[in-house]
Amino acid sequence: MVESGVEATGGASRERQHRLPVRTLFAASAGNALEWFDWTIYATFSIYFASTFFPGDLAQINTFATYALAFFFRPLGGILIGRFADLRGRKPAMIFTITLMAGGSVLIGVAPTYDQIGWLAPLMLLLARIAQGLSLGGEVSNASAYLAEVAPPDRRGRYSSFFYISTGTAVLLASILGFVLARSLSTAQLEEWGWRLPFLLGGVLGVVALWLRRTLEETEKYRSNAPAARRMRRPLWTTLQHHPKAVGQLVGFSMLSTLCYYTFFSALTPFAVNSRGADPVDVFLALSVATALFVALQYPMGALSDRIGRRPQLLVWSAATALLVVPLSSLVRPGLVNLLVVFCVGLGLYTAMTSIAPAIMSELFPTTLRGLGIGAWYNLTVAVFGGTAPLLITALSGAGLSTAFFYYVAAGAAVAFLVIWRLPETSGTELR
Repeated sequence: MVESGVEATGGASRERQHRLPVRTLFAASAGNALEWFDWTIYATFSIYFASTFFPGDLAQINTFATYALAFFFRPLGGILIGRFADLRGRKPAMIFTITLMAGGSVLIGVAPTYDQIGWLAPLMLLLARIAQGLSLGGEVSNASAYLAEVAPPDRRGRYSSFFYISTGTAVLLASILGFVLARSLSTAQLEEWGWRLPFLLGGVLGVVALWLRRTLEETEKYRSNAPAARRMRRPLWTTLQHHPKAVGQLVGFSMLSTLCYYTFFSALTPFAVNSRGADPVDVFLALSVATALFVALQYPMGALSDRIGRRPQLLVWSAATALLVVPLSSLVRPGLVNLLVVFCVGLGLYTAMTSIAPAIMSELFPTTLRGLGIGAWYNLTVAVFGGTAPLLITALSGAGLSTAFFYYVAAGAAVAFLVIWRLPETSGTELR
């Protein structure tokens, strides 16, 4: 893939060509794709396998509680694996995370039911989710750091866009799989064995991702800064002591990013089906179309940020989300057109953030702390706001207060806007 552009140098214009290292970018992002495929299918197919692992009327709530609890292992994974990446390299850390995630997916896919082994069944589910939580905590920070560190300063937005191109593709695959299975199998078949197919597919994709990642080269930024990282003592405390503003900014915009992700990609699917009576086939189709749009917009939005800056793009995203999320929620009801509007508008706006997420997070911390800094504070934010999103929207809907969740997201968007307003512009700068 070759980019062409015209740049002025010394008053003269010259043609500049830059060849994207597509193989490297896709290899770095392949593991992230699997991470998010496995993570998404849990939320997407939970409506079918909840009763497999939990008995009684609270099966769905218990399944989401397990989903939420696993999130709180993400910060631990971010700290441990992020520090490992700062000390030993991005590549070995990314290989470890992909192995852990694929193993958890296979364990869920083959786990016996509650009727077969009693409470050992939900315990196996919980252990698999903990492994995936640890894995994802390390994967996000290290894949983000890798993409940012191999990018030229003036193209970091473009390189970063591959992170969510892979994520969106994986989520699209999960959504299409849900659509196909919902059309091909009866509800009884899905609840009995159909839900296992996506988890087993995750194991197969893990082998493919490991094969792709074996060719990655370590980043020069890591190599030149590794000795300093190894001399550092109390690195987590150092992020707070010497980079408190960066930590606060990361938490501020990651809060809204997390709420947007888990609202549109996870929570809305069971909410639309169980609380608003939408047809599951319509929901999966609308989500699939919107996810395709989400993937298509990543690279153009990443390139836009390289031209106009990160801050203006993030301000538009947070302001629009604050104003539109509650009106959009009123359209979550039966009907394909309504659902298409909700998912396409919500995910289309969200690309303003996702396309540059690795760049903006990596630009906050120096290389010696980048894996740990992103891993710890990003994943803590995700645990608090993302892990509770499906549980919260389900609980509020059960209490007849479903709209309150969307006001909660709007309030988060307002807070993020204020944080981003104070964010320094970092596009085009050299990583520290």
